[in-house]
Amino acid sequence: MLSNLYRLLTDLSAPLIDVYMRRRLAAGREDAARFGERFGHPSRPRPGGRLIWCHAASVGEAASLLLLIDKLHALYPDLSVLLTTGTVTAARMMGPRLPPYALHQYAPIDRVRCLKRFLDHWRPSLALWTESELWPNTLLALQERDIPVVLLNARMSDKSFRNWHRVKGFAREMMSCFSLCLAQSESDRGRFIALGASPVKYVGNLKYASSPLPCDAQELERLRLQTAGCAVWVMASTHRGEEEMAIAAHRALAAKSFRLLTVIVPRHAVRGDEVARLLEESGLRFARRSKGEAILPDTEVYLADTMGELGLFYALCPVAVMGGSFVRTGGHNPIEAAQAGAAIVFGPYMYNFSEIAREFLLAQAAVQLQHANEIAFAVDRLLADPLERNRRAQAARLLAEEKRSILNRIVGEMEGWVKR
Repeated sequence: MLSNLYRLLTDLSAPLIDVYMRRRLAAGREDAARFGERFGHPSRPRPGGRLIWCHAASVGEAASLLLLIDKLHALYPDLSVLLTTGTVTAARMMGPRLPPYALHQYAPIDRVRCLKRFLDHWRPSLALWTESELWPNTLLALQERDIPVVLLNARMSDKSFRNWHRVKGFAREMMSCFSLCLAQSESDRGRFIALGASPVKYVGNLKYASSPLPCDAQELERLRLQTAGCAVWVMASTHRGEEEMAIAAHRALAAKSFRLLTVIVPRHAVRGDEVARLLEESGLRFARRSKGEAILPDTEVYLADTMGELGLFYALCPVAVMGGSFVRTGGHNPIEAAQAGAAIVFGPYMYNFSEIAREFLLAQAAVQLQHANEIAFAVDRLLADPLERNRRAQAARLLAEEKRSILNRIVGEMEGWVKR
């Protein structure tokens, strides 16, 4: 069986995995103070009673679990929650947002020995995974311990489906580990069924139930004073290559008569130095948030290279252009911008949020562009026409609010497993 071969290979490659993880640590992509958690060593005691293990790979997936965690605790006050994530960014952003009955650990790597330590300590009654996390050793370890696993917001791209279909027997074995799959779209439901998952139900996208991103009201007011009289827009969660697009759009927009401020928020704050070098080479006057630099009357670009403040800039900027959608990254979550009241623009590559993007476009709650050279035109139109901008922003906010009821449907579908 391929699962046995996978286990053998992960055991034999343990030294290589250790080297890889230490390189990540040296590069700042792992948390030095809690590095042991990645190998299954707990840094917190287990709470008494029933414990649900919730796993999310990224910041967005983890944020979408917050309201669900609150809802489950309200229904079952005896429950404790363990939330695991795989990135330092997610850990630092989610830690302060977790309620007292929930705690965070880094997810253990997919090795049998690490998983044994992890599961021996935490002994979860139920595991809730999000989106597309299919780690074979972890799933098999949970199945062997008779721990039910519910896959929430299940998503599978065409590419992933084709890859899994090539090893259909292995895929069927993995899918059998899930007690229930709740798909985020009908097409995702079809892919999971084709690979052998059962039961699979379509309930909609859990990200609609996410809490709004945090925003410091005092800091927002301070920035509003600094940007008074400016036309302000944000290019949010940018990836390598997109900062140049924002700079080009700024140059085109700056040819207009209004005073313009472009805010660039890199997806990964550790790229701050890299983006700052690009801005220096561009000759644009910029201020850098991580250095505590203020926005002055002649500031042209504000580099927001800090963690956990995206909600602040969505609230500050009436127009938000979604990064990750102009390079082949798959886009980022427009719901967060909608909740803050921004008019939304995204590019051609929204395949990680294809269903959400489709719903936004149908509701005329977003503008989709096909090329980066259209950014300046789209932003100019929205900044110059407050009626159009407000109409788009209001449509986005209403769509996000209407879809929040999805949380009750998800809880209803998984209630039997939580009770058990």
